Formats: sequence, structure tokens, C-alpha cells
Amino acid sequence: MDVDNQIAKLMVELSRSQDYEIGDGTTGVVVMAGALLEQAERLLERGIHPIRIAEGYEMASRIAVEHLDHIAQNVNRCKRPLAEISVKAVLSVADLERKDVNLDLIKVEGKVGGKLEDTELVYGITVDKDMSHSQMPKKIEDAKIAILTCPFEPPKPKTKHKVDIDTVEKFQTLRQQEQKYFDDMVQKCKDVGATLVICQWGFDDEANHLLMHRNLPAVRWVGGVELELIAIATGGRIVPRFQELTPEKLGRAGLVREKSFGTTKDKMLYIEHCANSRAVTIFIRGGNKMMIEEIKRSIHDALCVARNLIRNNSIVYGGGSAEISCSIAVEAAADKYPGVEQYAIRAFADALDSVSIALAENSGLQPIETLSAVKSQQIKENNPHFGIDCNDVGTNDMREQNVFETLIGKQQQILLATQVVKMILKIDDVISPSDY
Repeated sequence: MDVDNQIAKLMVELSRSQDYEIGDGTTGVVVMAGALLEQAERLLERGIHPIRIAEGYEMASRIAVEHLDHIAQNVNRCKRPLAEISVKAVLSVADLERKDVNLDLIKVEGKVGGKLEDTELVYGITVDKDMSHSQMPKKIEDAKIAILTCPFEPPKPKTKHKVDIDTVEKFQTLRQQEQKYFDDMVQKCKDVGATLVICQWGFDDEANHLLMHRNLPAVRWVGGVELELIAIATGGRIVPRFQELTPEKLGRAGLVREKSFGTTKDKMLYIEHCANSRAVTIFIRGGNKMMIEEIKRSIHDALCVARNLIRNNSIVYGGGSAEISCSIAVEAAADKYPGVEQYAIRAFADALDSVSIALAENSGLQPIETLSAVKSQQIKENNPHFGIDCNDVGTNDMREQNVFETLIGKQQQILLATQVVKMILKIDDVISPSDY
């Protein structure tokens, strides 16, 4: 995002930090920070020093984070096909002992065509390539894969060179020598027991024909990132030179198949039932590119939420219910603090309501009336699960609606927003280089 204003740049960084750390809640954290700044402006107009406001905000954020811990619950369930795909993908790559998930092992791939319901989870890797020759087998079981970063071509001299061919015999000798190179390369792959070659570089028609003739299927022009994922999934090693090729460096997969889509000529390679199943692919289908990109973003958020639940399986209920509950708790705690800070703590409580107001406005409801009704309902029944009924289901209880967020995501939102606002409050002025 290209932003000129210095404070706006901090807001962009704030949203990015939330995305890196949690992967979800990027909008909420900016709304929260904006509301805190708005409240701080009113306090500054009343003559309260920025440092005292910052200290008050720090106290209030601690109260809010502790209150979130208090109202959090443990969870272990999922709904809907896309959500289930995300959860299965995260669970298949999760390290449950360390309570951590490496999302790099989950590849999210999309292809235009088909419908959203065709989205699938592949326990392996999909590569947007096809076999290099149309007559190569389309299905290989118990494949032993040679993963190469060296090209199928004769070695080129490092210096400038010129070859003069003035007779047919010389040309034949040159051709035979070239063919011998290809023969040796193919033979090396066959000798170690490879039944499929995946190469980062291309190879010419002669090499391609020879590979087909010697019954050694091959895939060319596979990207570096995909090669690494294939190596992780199949337990193979990436080989930079043919001389280093050994049977131990081959990757293993239960099934490698080429799949074509509908009436188009689009083909993809599926590498499944790998030796190391801790690398999976979510393959998204959709009517157009924009739809696929939107689903990718949604899947990313879903994966991050599932990862956060493995790190910490506590949840708070959504729909603004957690913020309203925190607002009530912070407001109640403000009276215990003597001095000017209690004004800042009350302002923090008002800022927490901004998320609920934004939700009500975006749902076409009366924001003030809706917030007041939910707040009084929470206080009256002492139930922190009441939030804004955005979907017009007929109940404000977010537990019944199954609307929830991860505890660490919500806590991170409050902490990050408070830190940025504290930093902004300590800035007196911004000097632009163009002014001097």
C-alpha cells in the first residue's frame, strides 16, 4: 500500500504486524487504533498530558487482556466444507508436541474453471505442469522421483567458442557425441531406479524423445519453490549434478497422476501418498480469477485461525461481544485508579465499543441503539456472549450463532493497537524533508 502520511504508514505496519503474528483480525486492529486516537484527541483538548493518556491506555489494555482470559473457553470443532479442508490441512502438518504449525508446508493453488464445491485437499503436491511428452504414461504408482536442478543438455564451454563443420562425417560425429551425453544422463537416472524425473530446467526435443523411448516419464520447467515442496513431501533430495544421483536421494510417492480439467487442455500433476505426508495442497476452483483470489485470502485466514487454536485452543465469542464485555470491565475498573489516568481508561472503554458500532453500521442496524441494548443485556444477565446480530438470526447470543474468534488473536489486537497509539502520542511533530 502506497501511503504518504507518516501516521497512516504506522497504521499499515500495524495491520501487517497483526497479519504476520496472527493472520486474522487485520481490520479490527486498525479500527481499534483509530478509535483510541480519536478518544486521545478529546483528552488532549481537555489538557491531559499525552504521557498520562499513554499510561492510562496501558493500564486499560492490561485489564482488557486479563478479562479476555477470564471469559475465554476451550473449543474443538469445525463446520462447512472449506473450514473442514482448512482444519484438515493444518492438522496434517501440525507439530502437536511443540504446538506449532509451519504454514509453508500448506500450498494453496487455484485454477479458473469448475465451481467452488470442486475445491479439494490433496495429501501431497500439485504442480501446474504436465508430462513433457504426450505419449508418456499419465499415471505412475509407487514412483521413485529424481529431483534435478541440472539441465538435460550437453555441457557448454565457459569461454566463447566456434565449431566449424565442413563434412557430413564431422556432423555425424557431433550428433553421436550429443546423443551419447543424453544417453548417459538417461541411463544414470535408470541405473539408480528412478521411474519419474522432475527437472527445474527444460530439455530439447531429442532428449524428450529419448526419455519417452526409454520409458522414463519426465516433467520440465518446475519452479524452485515447488521443487523444495516436492522434496519435502517425497523425502527426496534435490540433485544439482547427474554424478551425485544415488538411490538414497530419490523421493517416493504412492501415486503420481496427470489430471485434465473439463474440455480445456489444462493439465496438472498430482503427487500423492508421499513418504512424508506433512506437505499438503489446497486446490481451489472458481468461476473467475477474482473469486479464486478472494477464496485464497479466506483460506489463509482460516488456516491462521486453525493454527492459532493449535497454539492455544481458547476462544472468545465474536460479533463484538468480547469488546463489549471488555469495555464494561475496563469502565468498572476505572474507578479504582486515582489521578488523571482514569480519564484515559474510560476513553479506552469507549474506544472498545467502536468495533461493535462498526459491525452494527455495516449490517444496516442503528449503531447506538443496538450497542446500548446489547450492553445492557450483558450487564443484566452477566453473560459476555451477547454481541451484534449481524446476520439477523434473531438471537444476540454468539454462542448459539457459533461466531467465535481465537483468544490470542483478540489479545494481540488490543496489545498492538495500544502500543502503536502510545508511540503516536509521544510524537510532538513530524518534520517533512520537503519543508527544508
